[in-house]
Amino acid sequence: MHPARPSSLRPSRSLLFATAAVATAALATGCGSAPESVAAASKAAQATSAADLGGMDKLVAAAEKEGELNVYALAPDWANYGEMVAAFQKRYPGIKVNNENPGGSSQQALNAAAKRKGQDRAVDALDLGTAYMQSAKAQKLLAPYKVTGWDAIPAAQKQPDGSYLNNYGGYISIGCDAKAVAKCPETFKDLLDPAYKNKVALNGNPAESSSALATVFAASLSNGGSLDDIRPGLDFFKQLKQKGNYVPAESTLATIQKGETPISIDWDYLNLGYGEKLKAKGVDWKVTVPSDGQYSNYYNQGVNKHAPHPAAARLWLEFVYSKEGQNIWLKGFSRPAMLEVMVKDGTADKAAAAKIPKVSGTPKTVTPQQEAKAKEAVVQGWGKAVS
Repeated sequence: MHPARPSSLRPSRSLLFATAAVATAALATGCGSAPESVAAASKAAQATSAADLGGMDKLVAAAEKEGELNVYALAPDWANYGEMVAAFQKRYPGIKVNNENPGGSSQQALNAAAKRKGQDRAVDALDLGTAYMQSAKAQKLLAPYKVTGWDAIPAAQKQPDGSYLNNYGGYISIGCDAKAVAKCPETFKDLLDPAYKNKVALNGNPAESSSALATVFAASLSNGGSLDDIRPGLDFFKQLKQKGNYVPAESTLATIQKGETPISIDWDYLNLGYGEKLKAKGVDWKVTVPSDGQYSNYYNQGVNKHAPHPAAARLWLEFVYSKEGQNIWLKGFSRPAMLEVMVKDGTADKAAAAKIPKVSGTPKTVTPQQEAKAKEAVVQGWGKAVS
């Protein structure tokens, strides 16, 4: 079935805590006789806004002098990241974007930021789920930075200290190849039907992936669980595995096209994006938001405190939260953090906004504390559930 049409284009406040972020940081430098480039890097690393560097023109100049930007696990098909990176490179051709391990997970991105301090290949900016962004903050890996227009961003979408802020969000959905499956499932309960044997997959391992963790949350809500108790979600996947319906392979655009994962539980913006690309391949990819497990969340962006390219990292955040950047998320079927503001001031891409699936009812979203607790439970219990 086609995605349910929600009642409003404005992002629900329940999409408050997302899971994606960007990290950037500083090269500690000496003083006095230090080379000019080192001094510039040190100043950029301590900047909490573009104004600290003398304005956007100075930030751009400093970033272009650095000449590179290191990001991690930004899959081109994920929320329109391919266009986002291309648009940034077109706007700033003097800055080379190094996108390492595009198919990586939030945990791998966090590891790359934590273990490469002082290295030229350290991650400059992070896109993480909330639980992983909280881990980054707890490890003192984030540098406070407030983008231009910070004051207009809803308070619910940002951390007061500027450590990280909501980026883009969506709802957990069920994607289905209507040509490979006689009747596409519409609820989590439907997924237990024997007709779906060896057909149901996730986008990653929930012990490492924010999107997969969100799916376990949604499954928990559909089976008597709560935001404080994710165990029913683990029990659901244990049952799905016992019935032979769960496929341990990671669902991607490629596995869907090959017919290996004909049913994929994932963010609605990813499933909808897959559908657009699969049309040309003859795949009829249907997407629905399950009524029995409505769950929404955001990913976050933040700056790495130890970024080798601190100015470029901050410029990346400025671009992502510009009207151009936010509309790029919108074109990727996700709900940008500034959508509410942009709808009000008329700068939102109306055609793209009209394609965003609307969901009736009130979806549930965890607090950072609830997500962190659930993550630990899943890390401990996922292997046992699906082994």
